[in-house]
Amino acid sequence: MTEVLREAPAIPTIADRPLRVVGVSGSLHEPSRTTALVRTILASVAQRIPADTELVEIAALGAGFAGALRREDVAPEVESALRAIESADLLVVASPVYRASFTGLFKHLFDFVGQYDLVGTPVLLAATGGGERHALIIEHQLRPLFGFFQALTLPIGVYASNSDFVDYELTSPEVARRVVQAVDRSLPLIEQAALVRRSEYVATW
Repeated sequence: MTEVLREAPAIPTIADRPLRVVGVSGSLHEPSRTTALVRTILASVAQRIPADTELVEIAALGAGFAGALRREDVAPEVESALRAIESADLLVVASPVYRASFTGLFKHLFDFVGQYDLVGTPVLLAATGGGERHALIIEHQLRPLFGFFQALTLPIGVYASNSDFVDYELTSPEVARRVVQAVDRSLPLIEQAALVRRSEYVATW
């Protein structure tokens, strides 16, 4: 983690408990640049606001749901991860770019998430890829996916190229600053979402 992530001061809590923050890495490998990016973002959130963080790694869970056709068929640890995702106050989701989109297992995991369980949930989007030309995955693939869930996709996403890492650790000052900017700009929206109860009405059209 770069020095810039340690400079921003923590802010007071915005709820009567720490926020439940769940990161999801769609990488199929470990170690993983994508997972390292998610960890960096989670640390940045926890540095600014009291938070209980949890990391869901597709690489570790994939065998427990890859062949499942129904939610009741997934392994217990996958069900636990799904419940964590559905109950999160904030999601931090990221995938490596694979054939112009997110990985298939990343999408398959979210196929099991309840259709209305993420309504109004803030989601900070991130991705990694071989070069800058893949950065539009955030706008063209990830944002529409969470739009389907009626989640609140936060305005600034974070993209990192392979060259931004050394030994699977984020070393780019520019990306580190982007992480800080994404988190800081999102805090007012996260605060509002944490304090407002979800409406009983959910659009189904």
